[in-house]
Amino acid sequence: MKNLYDVVIIGGGPAGLTAALYLARAKYRVVVVEKEKFGGQITITHEVVNYPGVEKTSGAVLTESMRRQAESFGAEFFLAGVERLDLTGDVKTVHTDRGELKCFGVLLATGAHPRMVGFPGESDFRGRGVAYCATCDGEFFTGKQVFVIGGGFAAAEEAVFLTKYASHVTVLIRKGDFSCAASVADQARNHPKITVLTHTEVEEVSGDGSLKAIRYRNSQTGEVTEVRDERGIGVFVFAGYAPATGLVEGLAELTPQGYIRTDRSQKTSVDGLYAAGDVCEKALRQVVTAVGDGALAATELEKYAAALQKKTGLHPEQPRKEVQPASEAPKAEGKGGSALFDGDMLTQLHAVFAKMASSLVLKLELDDRPVSAELRAYMEELASLTDKLSVEMEQGGQEAPCVRVCRADGSDTGLRFHGVPGGHEFTSFVLGLYNAAGPGQPLDEGLRQEILALGETHMKVLVSLSCTMCPDLVVAAQRVAALNPKVTAAVYDLNHFPQLREQYNVMSVPCLVAGDRITFGKKNIRQLLDVLAQ
Repeated sequence: MKNLYDVVIIGGGPAGLTAALYLARAKYRVVVVEKEKFGGQITITHEVVNYPGVEKTSGAVLTESMRRQAESFGAEFFLAGVERLDLTGDVKTVHTDRGELKCFGVLLATGAHPRMVGFPGESDFRGRGVAYCATCDGEFFTGKQVFVIGGGFAAAEEAVFLTKYASHVTVLIRKGDFSCAASVADQARNHPKITVLTHTEVEEVSGDGSLKAIRYRNSQTGEVTEVRDERGIGVFVFAGYAPATGLVEGLAELTPQGYIRTDRSQKTSVDGLYAAGDVCEKALRQVVTAVGDGALAATELEKYAAALQKKTGLHPEQPRKEVQPASEAPKAEGKGGSALFDGDMLTQLHAVFAKMASSLVLKLELDDRPVSAELRAYMEELASLTDKLSVEMEQGGQEAPCVRVCRADGSDTGLRFHGVPGGHEFTSFVLGLYNAAGPGQPLDEGLRQEILALGETHMKVLVSLSCTMCPDLVVAAQRVAALNPKVTAAVYDLNHFPQLREQYNVMSVPCLVAGDRITFGKKNIRQLLDVLAQ
């Protein structure tokens, strides 16, 4: 059976990567499916000091080493969004936006995303002063007072991180103390730019166009304090996470809080479906527990896959043996080689280029800033890898640097990127090329018809290259624009276009501007179409 795996792992964080390592090492065929970037939430953690055997590292470095180790034993990696699961029968089907994957077992390791608290004004000022990711949005609050809500590990660590930008940080803890390790909490307690207030709850945040005030109350004394600053303030919410269990709602047993229930071997209530990491009901959510979950789930899935191989007579292809790590792979010259992209990235690029149905022209509008020279080098290097892409220069406009994606006949696809599509936007840019060239990512017929029915629509998507939530919206906007000639999707790296930040009063990314509608937060195609229909 084509595309048959022993196990499909959904989610490329520590739990999923560990399971991939164990399964591939045991000679089972396994693929890790991830929407945007392997590594999970831990990649935005700047300092990891409590992982056994590793004195100090970053989340990104730790998980990249996990990924390469799994790859060295033959684990495969697939960038795609999972849309639904068919878990009936011996052979399960994982439906993605890039096709179907068949397997015996599925491991759900999708993690969790930041949870809203629900205080008055929180949703109204989301993106206008209320934020959930210090790495993505901290820079917007340079020189301003910042308030951090929460008392866990994330609140303590991110409070320290935010002192790089804020004039002062105040941590508001609902309980009597931090709930994280003392070593982490002490860094916040002892920082000269941080004040910690316990037994304190937010009553309201307010302002006009942007957040200007916060009111909070001491639950023991009843004292109410209001802080107002006409220059603006920031409120960062780190009050836990909501599990990403949407794929299995109605399929597997969940807790009232939405976490997936498993037994002691990480098996869910559905035969062949296992879960690991932060998506599970558990007492402690740390990298070390995610890794343990992944290892345990993998060993159980080995037994499950072996039994089904014997029962069905189907045997997936064996994984590759001791694949040379991408960082050590020799780089080819000419078409297919690259000075900017490593071996692993080249493999992904060539896979996309091979599927592109038509050629594209990358038309560059440049100015005299260094970022323009960087964009030109980036696009010329990308075009050197394939005959499907070429580069042309145009007169620089008011919003240079910009790359416009056009068809071979010169017609506009509606896709453009202002700045350099690196960081977290590299994958979304490449997917945009694939969607513009065709055949593009598969679409539900109902969504396709909704997209084609849209009238003239011009979207601006304002992003930061460090934002892990931005690519979802970028990919959705570009998919819509690539299909409908009446729609455009222009992506802006706000680092190079501060005037847009001021114009739309943006204090969080991603930000979608469509006519007079301005919204914040990641969105898939369905959610984007709902906004455009308003």
